[in-house]
Amino acid sequence: MSRSRRHTAICGISTARSEKADKRQAHRRLRARTRAVAASIRPEIDAVWPVQREVSDPWDMAKDGKVPFDPIRYPQLMRK
Repeated sequence: MSRSRRHTAICGISTARSEKADKRQAHRRLRARTRAVAASIRPEIDAVWPVQREVSDPWDMAKDGKVPFDPIRYPQLMRK
């Protein structure tokens, strides 16, 4: 992959490579809470389903979002 380069000059803020573990944990928590709600009530009538933001905070994950950078000043960041 000698030609593997970014198309957009945007990268994550922290040094973390991925948020995969954080996302898996958040989705597991959401599914568990959804199953609990479905088991405790009649879902077709009284359901108040949880949403992703209720069980996880994106600012607690490994990366705190993405920011643009200058590709001329930092050409090494354009490599994948």
